[in-house]
Amino acid sequence: MSKAPQTPAQLLDIDHLLSEEERAIRDVVRDYVDSRIRPEIADWFETGEIPARELARELGQLGVLGMHLEGYGCQGTSAVSYGLACLELEAGDSGIRSLVSVQGSLAMYAIHEFGSEAQKQEWLPRMAAGDAIGCFGLTEADFGSNPAGMRTSARRDGDDWILDGSKMWITNGNVADVAVVWARTDDGIRGFVVPTDTPGFSANLIHKKISLRASVTSELVLEGVRLPGDAVLPEVASLRGPLSCLNEARYGIVFGTLGAARDCLQTAIDYSIDRVQFDKPIGGYQLTQKKLADMALEWGKGMLLALHLGRLKDEHLIRPEQVSVGKLNNARESLEIARQCRGILGGNGITLEYPIIRHMNNLESVYTYEGTNEMHTLVVGEALTGLAAYR
Repeated sequence: MSKAPQTPAQLLDIDHLLSEEERAIRDVVRDYVDSRIRPEIADWFETGEIPARELARELGQLGVLGMHLEGYGCQGTSAVSYGLACLELEAGDSGIRSLVSVQGSLAMYAIHEFGSEAQKQEWLPRMAAGDAIGCFGLTEADFGSNPAGMRTSARRDGDDWILDGSKMWITNGNVADVAVVWARTDDGIRGFVVPTDTPGFSANLIHKKISLRASVTSELVLEGVRLPGDAVLPEVASLRGPLSCLNEARYGIVFGTLGAARDCLQTAIDYSIDRVQFDKPIGGYQLTQKKLADMALEWGKGMLLALHLGRLKDEHLIRPEQVSVGKLNNARESLEIARQCRGILGGNGITLEYPIIRHMNNLESVYTYEGTNEMHTLVVGEALTGLAAYR
C-alpha cells in the first residue's frame, strides 16, 4: 500500500521550529525564486551570463540585500530569517545566493560595522535598494587561505592613499559600483571604500568556469589608485575586519548549501517515483530508498545545525569556530547529496533539464570558498585541542 510522499522538511517537521514571521519571509523568497530564477537559471548557467544589475534591483525590492543589518534602508531581520532567505536563494542557484551574500554580508557589512557615518550614508541605502552593487576584495591569487600574506598595499601620499595590487576570485567584480578592498599599510591591514570608476581601478572577468557560471567572477587590478584620506574604514586596522566579514558570509553558506541540497534531493525523490525500470518505479527499490533515506537524514541534521547556529547568532552568542562547524558540515554533506542524486538520475543527471549537475558543480566551489574544507577542519581541530595546526 503506497502512502503520500513527504518532503525532507516534512519528515522532521522543520516548520514547527520556525516562527510565523520566519516562515513568511522564507515563503516570499521561495516564491521569487520559483517565478523569476527557476525559469531562467539553466540558460544563464549555460551561457555564463546573468542580468546582475536587473536582479540586484529586484532583490533590493524584495528586501534581502543586507536584510540582517539595522538602519540605512536595511530590514533588520533576524539571523534565522536571513539564513532561510539564503537557503531559498541557493535552492535556485548558488550564484544568486552569492550575489546577495557578497552584497550584504561582505561589502555592506564591512561598511556598516567599520565605516564612517558618511560612508554608511553614501553607500548603504543605495546598496540595500540594489541601485549600487558592491564587491569585496580580500583574496589574492597567491593568498587565499592565508590572507595575512596579501601583497596589495596602501601608502600615504599627503592626505591621500595610493593603492597598488590585485585581488582574485571576486564575486560581482565587473558589475560593482563600489569595492571594499583590503590592503597592507604601515598601520596594519586596512579596508578601503573604492568607487570602481576611480582611475587605476579595473576588473577583468574570469572566463571558462564550469562552476558558478550564473555569477560574475573577476580579478580586480589596482594600479596607483588614488583615494582621499576618508576612503579608509576608520573602525578597524587588523585582519579582524575582513575575517569578521567572512564569518557573516560563512553563516549564510551554512543555510545556503542546504537549499542546493534540498533541490537536488527533492528532484531525485520525484524522479524516483516517476522513473520506471523493470516495470517498477526506481523509488520502489531498496537501494534507491537507502540512498534517499541517508540523504534525507544528512539534510535534516544539517538543517537542525543551521537553525541552532541561527538561534545562537540571534542571541549574540555564536563563536567563529561554531560557524566553521556549520560551514564544514553543511558544504561537505550538501556536495555529497548532490553527487548521490546525480547518480539516481543516471544519464538525465548530467543535463541542464534537471538542476542537479548545476548544483553539484556550484557546490564544488562553495566547498572551497569562504574557507576551504581543510581550513575549517583545522579551525574545529584547534577548538577541540587548543593546538593550532595551520603550519
